[in-house]
Formats: sequence, structure tokens, C-alpha cells
Amino acid sequence: MQQFLSVSDPEDPGSLVKKALALKKDPFGNQIGKNKTLGLVFFNPSLRTRMSSQKAAMNLGMNVMVMNIDKDGWRIETQDGAVMDGDNQEHIKDAARVMSQYVDILGVRTFPALKNREEDYSESVINQFVKHSEVPTVSLESATRHPLQSLADLITIEELGIKKPKVVLSWAPHPRILPQAVPNSFLEWIKTTDAEVTLACPEGYELDDQFIDGVTISHDQDKAFEGADIIYAKNWSSYHHYGQRLDVKEDWTITSKKMALTNNGKFMHCLPIRRNVVATDEVIDNSIVYRQAKNREFSAQVVLQEILEGMQ
Repeated sequence: MQQFLSVSDPEDPGSLVKKALALKKDPFGNQIGKNKTLGLVFFNPSLRTRMSSQKAAMNLGMNVMVMNIDKDGWRIETQDGAVMDGDNQEHIKDAARVMSQYVDILGVRTFPALKNREEDYSESVINQFVKHSEVPTVSLESATRHPLQSLADLITIEELGIKKPKVVLSWAPHPRILPQAVPNSFLEWIKTTDAEVTLACPEGYELDDQFIDGVTISHDQDKAFEGADIIYAKNWSSYHHYGQRLDVKEDWTITSKKMALTNNGKFMHCLPIRRNVVATDEVIDNSIVYRQAKNREFSAQVVLQEILEGMQ
């Protein structure tokens, strides 16, 4: 594997899940990263991605360098051909080339602006790192996808041991306007399994066709929850009315009453979660979100290991 940006990069996503579960049993058994360095570049805040990626790298014997562009670095210009006579002091092509000379793998996390759909979905920032970096690039979340989270989600679902699980990805409320990266990516990955998948969302919150192809769409949350084995909650802003927060009359907060409609379903969320907005305390406190978060370590570790093995 030469890079990790989406479900298309691993040769076999299912095999990658199994490898992650195997190394979870012995996370320190392979020190392939000795004398190698992982660089982590953050354009926006992070908790799980930052800590899990660092821990994964250390499990493999790697050194880790972290760069917070929004706090520690120069302001980055991303447009080719820009006349840099404004506030941006360094061009992304220069930053990517320089940083990649100090590390062996470069992880990059960036968010969309949610103002111009074409620009966000072109993935210009992370793709420029891929283009100008001299080392493999790993997405720590991009404008449209969060593959390390999605791989951890599949690891978590595999651990449940449910044959052909009924999985519902449900929109939930949030006070802020959020990107579609996590739901996009989750659907992209879960469709590689034998799960029965439903997207439950209010009208106007349907995702890009490339991600919902083959997925059942429901605008009735209660009906979608009936008999479900897994409820994955997430908020996202509108794709078709890009970046907008559309009015929703129904109450989409996930409660114990709604979870009672499921087949003793497990509640999942990528975290951080707005308690008693996205889901109630009772739902979260009886969920598998912490196991899911722990598996972020092993999704990152198996990706780094695969890339390092490809470099030998």
C-alpha cells in the first residue's frame, strides 16, 4: 500500500480488518518502524486521531513529529500560481516537500470550508500533499473522507461477530454545521462487507450519490431502527444544499426509547459527541463508543505497518 486516502487504497479491506484484529492481540510484536519517523500535520483540532496515531506509531517502534499548522506554522497558501502578497507566508507545495524530507510517512488532517462543494470534493489540500510529498501520505481525515475512522468502525463491527448485521447510519442533530466526511467514508467501507445498510436522514440530508449507491434510504428514523443490530449516529450538513443546516421538524436525537426498537442494537459514534443533543446520556453510557475509539489505535497501526512493509 503506497498511500491511505480511501477504501480504494488497501487491496482487500476485509483482510486489513483481520490483520488489525491480529495485531491487537500483540501490538508490540512487530518493530518494523524502528528508526523510522511519522509526521502528523493538523490543520484543525484532534483528540482520537492524534493520540491513536501516535500510539500506533510507537507500538511499531516509530518516532513521531507533530505539526499544528493552525498554531505552530506559517499560514499556508494552497492555490497554484498565487501571488503571495497577502497573509499566507508559505505555499503548500514547499511545505509538503520540506516536511516529507524529515519523515518517512506523512499523515495529514484537514477539513472542508463547506462553502464551495466542487472545491471541497476535489480534495485539493490533501491531494497537493500527495503530489508534492516525497513519502507516502495517510489521511487523518480530509474534506470528504475519514478512512482511519471507518477502518476502526469495521474492526469494531467485526468484533461483534454478527452474521450479516443490519446497520443503520442515522443523521442526528448538532448545533454546528459539520462536514460529510465521516458518513461518506463509513458508507464507503461498510458496503465492502455483507451488512444490510440503511441511511436514515431527514429529507434534504441525503449524501452524494457515489456514497449512497446501493444503500437503502429512509426518512423515518423509527422505522429504520426496527430490528437493527447497529446504530451509527452522526451529524452532517446538507450535501445538495451545500453546507447548509436545513430545518428539521422531527426529533432525531437518539434515545433509549428509539434504541428499544432495535434488535438489542449497539450504538456507535466516532466522537466527540454532544450529549443529550446527538444522543442521550443513557444511550451513550451503554454504547460501544469507547471500544470503537480504542480501535482507532489498531486501524492506524495496521495502515502504518502495511505502508512500512511496502517500503522494504
